Amino acid sequence: MTVLRSALFLAIIVACGACQPDHTGEQHAATAAPAPAKAPTGGVDLAGIDHAVQPGDDFDGYANGAWRAKAEIPADRSSTGVFFDVFQKAEKRNAELIQDIAASHPAAGSDAARIADYYTAYMDQTGIEQRGLAPLQPTFDRIDAIASTADLARVLGETTRVDVDPLNATNYSTEHLFGLFVAQGLEDPTHNMAYLLQGGLGMPNRDYYLSRDPAMVGIRDKYKAYVAAMLRQAGIADSDAKAAAVYALEEKIAKAQASIVETEDVHKANNPWPVAGFAKKAPGLDWATYFKAAGLDGQTTIDAWQPDAIAKLSALTASQPLQAWKAWLAFHALNEHAAVLPKAFDDLSFGFYGTTLNGTPQQRDRWKRALSAVNNALGDAVGKLYVQKYFPASSRAQVQQMVSNLLAVFPERIDQLDWMSPDTKAKAKAKVAATKVGVGYPDTWRDYSALAIKPDDALGNLQRASLAETKHQLAKLGQPVDRGEWWMTPQTVNAVNLPLQNALNFPAAILEPPFFDPSADAAANYGSIGATIGHEISHSFDNTGAEFDAQGRLANWWTPSDAAHFEAAGAKLIAQYDAYEALPGLHLNGAQTLGENIADLAGLAVAHDAYIKSLGGKPAPVIDGLTGDQRFFLAFAQSWRSKTRDAALRAQVVSDGHAPGRFRAQTVRNIDAWYDAFAPKPGQALYLKPEDRVRIW
Repeated sequence: MTVLRSALFLAIIVACGACQPDHTGEQHAATAAPAPAKAPTGGVDLAGIDHAVQPGDDFDGYANGAWRAKAEIPADRSSTGVFFDVFQKAEKRNAELIQDIAASHPAAGSDAARIADYYTAYMDQTGIEQRGLAPLQPTFDRIDAIASTADLARVLGETTRVDVDPLNATNYSTEHLFGLFVAQGLEDPTHNMAYLLQGGLGMPNRDYYLSRDPAMVGIRDKYKAYVAAMLRQAGIADSDAKAAAVYALEEKIAKAQASIVETEDVHKANNPWPVAGFAKKAPGLDWATYFKAAGLDGQTTIDAWQPDAIAKLSALTASQPLQAWKAWLAFHALNEHAAVLPKAFDDLSFGFYGTTLNGTPQQRDRWKRALSAVNNALGDAVGKLYVQKYFPASSRAQVQQMVSNLLAVFPERIDQLDWMSPDTKAKAKAKVAATKVGVGYPDTWRDYSALAIKPDDALGNLQRASLAETKHQLAKLGQPVDRGEWWMTPQTVNAVNLPLQNALNFPAAILEPPFFDPSADAAANYGSIGATIGHEISHSFDNTGAEFDAQGRLANWWTPSDAAHFEAAGAKLIAQYDAYEALPGLHLNGAQTLGENIADLAGLAVAHDAYIKSLGGKPAPVIDGLTGDQRFFLAFAQSWRSKTRDAALRAQVVSDGHAPGRFRAQTVRNIDAWYDAFAPKPGQALYLKPEDRVRIW
């Protein structure tokens, strides 16, 4: 994912009556959209350029410096930038759709009624206040009834939810000790299987508990106070002592967990354990009871993504007091549902997760959060309406053509690699040819007919929607693999590469200016959305994607010498990003961000080749005094423009697999054509000798 592979698989993502989604672009062939009638625009924000900055010293500062000097981060956000601008456009459209539906009294039992009732219930703050903690009482009763390790295993299983992405995170859930994911087998692309992953932390990842950085120590103190405040607000006796027990338990969980870098090593994740063998491989938890409660008792094999961590977490369920686990479960029940509990809980939650962790001073308006909640629960129902109203067929066709152009360039670049053997080249090209691309929206939509949504039960709606998603995913077990399955909704401003499916999703909401502008010159579109498309294609060949073959099978298709060269190039890129300093004393982790950095580099190179090819041998026009290549690289850098609060920037560096945007914009320093376009000189900060430029694909 970019984010584009993060908010967001592993980590862009109906009113016309009889009309149906067209399927003309399911694979690589597409018909180009008609040429615009008027002359194309340059597609570059000229006013955002800071001419006082030399491109060779800081290309992000040059491309975005004037914009950043004037940009103000909204009080309810931790950052601003291009992604936020496009998100706001999608959010406004979602508001129009959902609020109109909510006011229209749709027919009972329809998806429209589910959308309306979910939104209405979330917005009913008066009702939420009046009900207090009563909707959560059944959960508390279940926790209070725990009297044995078997009871604990049952409750842990009952609360397990499919809410994770195994190739793009380390802590897969907060309120769940284990995360759960369903996808095709790493070595068997024809069958889906279940993956079990580490979880259990209330803070983003283990570093927040273990780091000696003074800033992290301060965050820990505030988290401890937050846990105690939530328990106290709920009227739970001995709240301070129980909060201390919760934190002590989470610290042990953090010590048990694998790091981000370890988790991203897919070979360490290939651990298909027989279900009957979990008790021996990971003693402590009553696994038979857990699997039955989680709906997994019918499986013969489950993959342990982080085997050492799973074994250590299992041991904790036996070694730590039941009272500590019960306090932990009670806190996370409150924490998980804070947004649909009385305002005091919601405010406490925002105070920690919004202000402490991300530096955001103000909570988002309730209606904006309601939109997000509806999209999380009923994403396809909203998405179906979204694309009908806001995503024209012409845009889909134009983007499909760009995808086709970039996919055509990648094999050409592979053929030009002087370090890769013919056998590896053939397998790499076969993988490109087999890539399945989704543009705008999926070919099939989710069925929500079994999901009960009530206009006066915000907390129950959240719980039922979460359970429905889990049941939907579990139902895939034992079924044929659907390589066309989407992992993002059309109204998501992001994109994703799915290594296990060898597939790409480009949701409709990201296919908007400035990422994609139908009226803009090709240089800007290739520099922005073209580089994004190239980025996602290139994830199939980053340090994780390159481990999967054309069918999405974990398979070594490299010769030893090819693999050694690839690793050496990756090491150079790691060193390049290790040198970047996000905050005083806080450097990026080049190994942690390697996959995204490879995809940025390869994607930009492929997009530039595709742009040059699109010119058909003709010279690029000069627009606004800028050559085609200058517009291409400026569009790329401006697509990463961002301004972020220090707390949020720290959180990203510590937890995310993506480098901050301003460093992603500096990818240009490895591309020869950028040197021709902007003439950086030796001695300037970004200048690299030709032999020092990282070249991978």
